[in-house]
Amino acid sequence: MSLAAKTPVTVITGFLGAGKTSLIRHMLENANGKKLALIINEFGDLGIDGDILKGCGDETCTEDDVLELTNGCICCTVADDFIPTLEILLDREDRPDHIVIETSGLALPKPLVKAFQWPEVRSRTTVDGVITVVDGPAVKAGLFADDPELIKKQREADPTLDHENPLEEVFGDQLACADMVIVNKSDMLDGSDLNDVLALINGEARTSVEAIPAVHGRLDPGIILGLAAAVEDDVDQRPSCHDDEEEHEHDDFDTFTLDVASALEPALIVERVKLALGEMGVLRIKGVAEIEGKPARLVIQGVGERVDHYYDRPWETGENRASQLVVIGLQGFDRAAVEARLLK
Repeated sequence: MSLAAKTPVTVITGFLGAGKTSLIRHMLENANGKKLALIINEFGDLGIDGDILKGCGDETCTEDDVLELTNGCICCTVADDFIPTLEILLDREDRPDHIVIETSGLALPKPLVKAFQWPEVRSRTTVDGVITVVDGPAVKAGLFADDPELIKKQREADPTLDHENPLEEVFGDQLACADMVIVNKSDMLDGSDLNDVLALINGEARTSVEAIPAVHGRLDPGIILGLAAAVEDDVDQRPSCHDDEEEHEHDDFDTFTLDVASALEPALIVERVKLALGEMGVLRIKGVAEIEGKPARLVIQGVGERVDHYYDRPWETGENRASQLVVIGLQGFDRAAVEARLLK
């Protein structure tokens, strides 16, 4: 079956808070009539990312075109969850022109792409490309760079530290599988620092891949879609530090969902989120909140020292105006301390 007769699929991967959802939202708003469908893989029990994307209100991607997988990491539940979800989209009469998969920040792209080698999937789809979104300022800070000396110092300071940093492994695998790397939040880097980050990414990624800077994921969808990479044909040639493992675990991370009170103004809840992000081991906080007197809901995305927020859509008539946040962190982080920060 020719590529032209298959439904193209783009896999968008990247670490927690890199900006995958912002990239996809911009893509939906600028699809130029192309009918897109989304498969969103959440980490945690609240479908925040899917809910945000369903709220975009774009006719090229309705609520029925956004399917969520919330039962675990997509690369660990391929047979049970992902394949049936993909088949739902492929069996529809109004089959989408293109399918976009947003993985969780903890997913390894290679096991997911290998699922497209299965005969029943390969005959109907092709992986158009794997797009990895990275947090430019985080990379510049050396959080995910391969620095043996830094790892050595960390190990000496903490005898309980594993031999390999699981976050670094995930980051490395996401780069190694990519057809394109988008360096997001480039507006937070000066020219010299941005060039350093681009050079580092180009050195770590496959030789045919070039890093592209972006701000809030604002890139022409024509750059991202239509790569025609047929990744399923050469995925075995894309190295991964997990190639010799039959499966991998995500026990290094904990997550929980918290109901919070509505706020008088955005600054108040943003400040609480910033304080919670400062707790040891907290990686990301995301969610939606009600601001008293405002007809629209507030979306909150926090990682590191940065908290972004914006009103995405009006509350619907009769909708439960719940303010809920998902907290993601390293295993064993102090949940009580985080709750105290968010509920104060």
